[in-house]
Parts: sequence; structure tokens; C-alpha cells
Amino acid sequence: MKLVATVLAAMLVATAVGSVQAQVLPDLKGRSIRAVTENAYTPLNFADPKTGAGIGWEYDATHEIGKRLNAKIEWNLSSWDVMIEAVKSGQYDVGMDGITINDERKAQVDFSEPYMSSQQYMLVRADDARIKSKDDFAANTDLLIGAQAGTSNFYAAIYDILDGDEKNPRVKLFDTFGASVQALKSGDVDMVLMDQASVTGYIGADPGVFKTVGDPVGSDQFGYIFAKGSDLVAPFNAAIAAMKADGTLDALNRKWFYEYSAGK
Repeated sequence: MKLVATVLAAMLVATAVGSVQAQVLPDLKGRSIRAVTENAYTPLNFADPKTGAGIGWEYDATHEIGKRLNAKIEWNLSSWDVMIEAVKSGQYDVGMDGITINDERKAQVDFSEPYMSSQQYMLVRADDARIKSKDDFAANTDLLIGAQAGTSNFYAAIYDILDGDEKNPRVKLFDTFGASVQALKSGDVDMVLMDQASVTGYIGADPGVFKTVGDPVGSDQFGYIFAKGSDLVAPFNAAIAAMKADGTLDALNRKWFYEYSAGK
């Protein structure tokens, strides 16, 4: 009976997946979608070291969404500090940059359903023996954190590791996420908080340079952002659901978090 129950359960799962795959997705009839990202969040979005072209998990996922919805993706670049406002005002149709879904941002823009969940980790230099936990970091006032203003990593550094003062001088701000990682590499700061996706990307791209320490600090869910009331939210959600069901998102995870190497 146990074997029969297992087989039946597998058949039900297969039927559910098949029904999602068979679902007819919205047809946007060749519509152009103005997408925006930053190109500074390896491996979600970044410039190819060889060609300079924008590549990464979010590029691939968004192109696939466009393909499934019969839409053309037009890529644009923007700094993080103005991206949400630019989408909110209608300058762009959809934005992505490992953007954490939270209530403060929901008041400004509409989010898609999450396409990725990730915890944040403490990235340090591989030869650093001073930091083994967030308590070690907090106690040593000589240690500095690199962060990008307004990001979830910045707020986690301030509220989950330090004293809650957003002007704490131990947090050094950088214009891009990538710049904060370069500062860590060069010794200008001692730690950067990042999600597991980016940890895998940076360690894979620069073996032997970085490591993670301690337990995860918080947990994030990433979503696409749209202007309030956008008619693109439902089509994107339908495509994301189909891509989860048919294994496309898992394949992108394997490609960008485990197989990709900037040195190849």
C-alpha cells in the first residue's frame, strides 16, 4: 500500500505540474517591455568580463519570460538609488536587481511573486581569522562593513549586526554592490553582507579570495518591480509559475550559481 500511495502521490504531482505547463500564458502580441537593472550584482546581473554585455540569472529569466509572453525585452541600466523611483514614475516597465520584497517598497511599487529566496551571509577575505560570527564583528570596532545605501544588505548591517544607527561610521557606502566587494578584496572594508546567490557567484569567480563566516543574517525574497497598477504583474506571475513548475528556474540556478565561472 505504501508503494501504491507513493506512486499515486507522484502521479498527482506530475498532473499538477503538467497542468501548469499546459496553461496558456497571456499573449502580449510583440509588446516592447522596458526593463532596467544595474549590472552590478553577480551572478544575477553583471557585465560579461569578456564582452561587456549584460548577463546573469535575471537576464536569462527575463528573456525567457518575454519569450513565453510574446514580448520584446528592451534593456536599460540604472543606478540602484534611483531605480525604484524610475519604475514607480513609469520611466521603465519592470525593474530587477535582487530587489527584496518588503512593505516599505510595496507602498511605492507593485511586486511580482517571488522568483528567488535567499538568506544573507557574511563575506570576508579568505585569510581573515578575526571574524567567526556577527557578534565577533560587532565587538571589534576596528572592523568595517561595505554596503550600498538603501539596500537590504545595508539595513541588515545596521539593524542586525550593529547598533541601529543608520549613520554608523563603521558602514562604508559605495555606489554599487560590486564596488563594495572590490573594497573588501583590497582590504578597505572587512565584510560585506550578501545573499547566497551572490556568495556563490563571487567565490566562484575569484577562488581562494573570499569565504563566508557565521550563521545567515536574515532572509530575503526577490521579485520584479512595476509601477502601481501595472498590467504586466499578472502575466509575469503566470510566466514565473510556469517556469517554476517546468524546472526552468532550477536550471538557471544550476547555470549561474554552480556552473558559471568568469574565468571560462
